[in-house]
Amino acid sequence: MEHILRPIYQERAGDPNTLGAILVEKVDELSPTTDNFDSVLLLLVKEAELPIFTKHYTYNNRITAMHIITEAQLRKWLLLATNKKLVDWLYNGRVVFDRNEFVSTLRKELKDNPYYGRSIKMGIEFSKLLRRYQEGRVSFEQKNFFDAYHHMSESLLHLARLSIIEEGNYPELMVWNQVRYFNAEVYRLNEEFIMSSESIEQRLELVFLATEFMLNSKMEECSVHILRVMEEQTNWSIQQLHEQEELKNYSINLEVFIEYLVDKGYIDIERLETKTPNVYHRYYVVHG
Repeated sequence: MEHILRPIYQERAGDPNTLGAILVEKVDELSPTTDNFDSVLLLLVKEAELPIFTKHYTYNNRITAMHIITEAQLRKWLLLATNKKLVDWLYNGRVVFDRNEFVSTLRKELKDNPYYGRSIKMGIEFSKLLRRYQEGRVSFEQKNFFDAYHHMSESLLHLARLSIIEEGNYPELMVWNQVRYFNAEVYRLNEEFIMSSESIEQRLELVFLATEFMLNSKMEECSVHILRVMEEQTNWSIQQLHEQEELKNYSINLEVFIEYLVDKGYIDIERLETKTPNVYHRYYVVHG
């Protein structure tokens, strides 16, 4: 296969902007890692007009996806742990071109610094867990048990990813296989939630209690990043928080997280008068 694709990446290798090329080949008939393509060719470049550019090729009844990724986009994904396949490609793919050992150095960085970006990854994953937990609670209270079950299944997945990140590892596609070794407690909780003979209502009550306990126990460590950013200035409007470059990564879960930290006493509210009597602007301040 490589000899067919070689002209494609060799042409790119002649460009000094190209940093490396990695070839990933499908092993099983169903291959989520390669999106069921027979192979994936990952090209890493210093700069490009688009941070992500994809092409598909076909030959001899086989298909290949080529992804051209800028270094900035690559490092963002690694920092936030938002592209699970990428980590697999970097670790397990075959390096077919490596300018000045860029890929080799990157692999070494990931191995030598497993806690890279840990605080922001934990904060983002915690905010996703929190939202799903709250959505599950609402569905449960409305007696929409199937919806609650769905939300809490997602909550447990975020909890699993969070437990992997805590250990300085990257969540992979087969998350539960990882969690089995990193956090047996979370693994057993999920196993019991899925396989228990108790009613769905009883299973939900159990997982609510366990998740609430874990939210409380992990809250302080998971809020380190967002509070550190907020300490950079005296107070924040919600719009300023949304526009802050690092906090943009929390996306739609930012306000849920902020209100949770207000409720827990980590963030204080500062009221500023508006032109309308008895109506105030709401600003957020890290509790001093």
